[in-house]
Amino acid sequence: MTSHISLARIGAVVSAFALTTFGAASVTAAQSAPGTEAFTARDMVKLERISDAHVSPDGSLIVYDQRSVDFAANASHHALWLVEAKPGATPHRLAASDPDATHPRWSADGKALYFLSNRSGSAQVWRTDVSGATAVQVTKLPLDVAEFRLAPDMKTLVVALAVRPDCPDLACTVAAAKKPADQKASGVVYDHLFVRHWDSWADGTRNHLFALALTTSGEVDGTPRDLMPGFDGDSPGKPFGGDADFVISPDGATLVFSARLAGRTEPWSTNFDLYSTSLRAPGPLTNLTAANLAEDIAPSFSPDGGKLAWLAMKRPTFEADRLGIMVRDLKSGDTREVDANFDRSAEKIAWDADGKGLLLTTEDVGQVRLFHLDLASGATKALTDQGHVADFDRAGKTLVIAKDDLQHPDDLYLRDAKGLWTQLTFVNADTLKPLAFSAAEQFTFQGWNGETVHGYVVKPKDFQAGKRYPTAFLIHGGPQGSFGNSWSYRWNPQTYASRGYAVVMIDFHGSTGYGQAFTDAISGHWGDRPLEDLQKGWAAAQVRYPFIDADRACALGASYGGFMIYWIAGNWSKPWKCLVDHDGVFDNRMMGYSTEELWFSEWENGHATPWADPAAYERFNPITHVADWDKPMLVIHSAKDYRIPLEQGLAAFTALQRKGIESRFLTFPDENHWVLKPQNSVIWHDTVEGWLAKWIGTEPH
Repeated sequence: MTSHISLARIGAVVSAFALTTFGAASVTAAQSAPGTEAFTARDMVKLERISDAHVSPDGSLIVYDQRSVDFAANASHHALWLVEAKPGATPHRLAASDPDATHPRWSADGKALYFLSNRSGSAQVWRTDVSGATAVQVTKLPLDVAEFRLAPDMKTLVVALAVRPDCPDLACTVAAAKKPADQKASGVVYDHLFVRHWDSWADGTRNHLFALALTTSGEVDGTPRDLMPGFDGDSPGKPFGGDADFVISPDGATLVFSARLAGRTEPWSTNFDLYSTSLRAPGPLTNLTAANLAEDIAPSFSPDGGKLAWLAMKRPTFEADRLGIMVRDLKSGDTREVDANFDRSAEKIAWDADGKGLLLTTEDVGQVRLFHLDLASGATKALTDQGHVADFDRAGKTLVIAKDDLQHPDDLYLRDAKGLWTQLTFVNADTLKPLAFSAAEQFTFQGWNGETVHGYVVKPKDFQAGKRYPTAFLIHGGPQGSFGNSWSYRWNPQTYASRGYAVVMIDFHGSTGYGQAFTDAISGHWGDRPLEDLQKGWAAAQVRYPFIDADRACALGASYGGFMIYWIAGNWSKPWKCLVDHDGVFDNRMMGYSTEELWFSEWENGHATPWADPAAYERFNPITHVADWDKPMLVIHSAKDYRIPLEQGLAAFTALQRKGIESRFLTFPDENHWVLKPQNSVIWHDTVEGWLAKWIGTEPH
């Protein structure tokens, strides 16, 4: 595929609009005089990061997790911070955080904060009061606590532990993990998949939820009771599940959790169901969603306990299907999708205090917005405009969000009675003040099938009109993902702009936040429809932004974006002076045999296995076009990436070297599909930036 898109034809249809000034629903960051220093990867990895904010039951206080980095030690630390829910309040760090604390949760009466800490030698639940001066250890279990929830009646603590499902107690799991002193052999035998998942090998354990009785003083009373005895599955789900996977009813009597039965079908199944069980007495599990063979997740009880809301997909084995919001009347059993006319996929939901509506976040045309959904009418109202709402929490009339955008990392914002937002935290203000951040603009053009496609362009640092700048063309992964108006600690366009590059990012067909039909368009079409969008988007950007130097451009991508780099190398290499591939799919057929989550590869290749329909896997297989490769390429692939295994990158580098094409290979033995460690991130950026500088330079012309 080497088609050339006419710049004149694209110029006739391209449109653009700048990031706008917002109305009543706007969320804006505090403005200050712009800095002048370049923003580098070293600056980025050292930034403080906030997350997991929770409003106290009376709405007066907000607790959150703040992560700091010890760059020299290549490590990070977490602490609990508290701030009053009012403009101008000063946050303060809780002393009880030392030496580490995460997962802050309020007791129902607002008098205590429970959290996780490994200060005792393993991850356990601890408790402090609002002063945060000292902490008391609540659990002393022989296994790490991964997640927990407090029952609203404060009589039960539910914890998540990794146990062997066939073990009668925790001591059995502990014993099974111990290697006999005289055992020299290291072999491990498996008889079903998953053998490995994301970045870990299977060890025979499952995440199970356990109930612990609490005394009136908040102490554990008795031994933990397995709420999922013998269940062959995980809750929270692996590898990224959390306490959103389970919920306790307002009266403290019932637990509902989301889990997938494993058996021998786990790697090609997305059938998560909701199960309920009693917290007060042992009893059987009840499958609440057995009729739906697709994903059911994120259960949430209404304030009065009479209804249950959750997120549900409709198409089995498709991980990027639209998540609709289901609500069931628990007395009558009546169930309906309450947002059926809202063509967006909800990410998180929470009930209004009166139970008449829901708050939700969703991707929406390059942003992630907070919406309110009225249950009676199904009407939705956006409560935020530009930017990326990473999280939110509500108690009473207090509503707080964590929000970021292309020029600002996360901070907390508070909504007032008029619907206006005020920035509550300024976590990195002193660090960011001297740094320069480049302006970003969203633009549109006609892509595949004549449909509107969106993209972003970020200007280079010290931009001067009339000059032309080398350009980084970034391609997002997923492929059902987005390079929208959000901050990133891995693919941050500001790190390229600070080096003097213009940055172009296209949300091609398959991207999320533009309706489900737009997302669906990529399945079975990895190499044609998105490529057409990228070609037309690149041409459109040149027309709209004459400062782009098309003769000095490099294309970069990771995961699916990495697939596209390999695909571009053999099908659209002409515009590029160099290429950068991170953890990309090089051999689509072998991907179908070696990836762990098989549902993904099979859905994207015609709902078939590679032996049942080999042609589907070969249709857009980059390995078949290596003969046409001719551009310098940097290949990056980490050893613990089990989603797209290391051999994919090694094979591509081998082909480049054998063909005599200038190339480099960077690998990290201790990283997975992402590069997460601070010093590794710096090496990654230094290597990528060095590659770009070598082939397209850094100076404007």
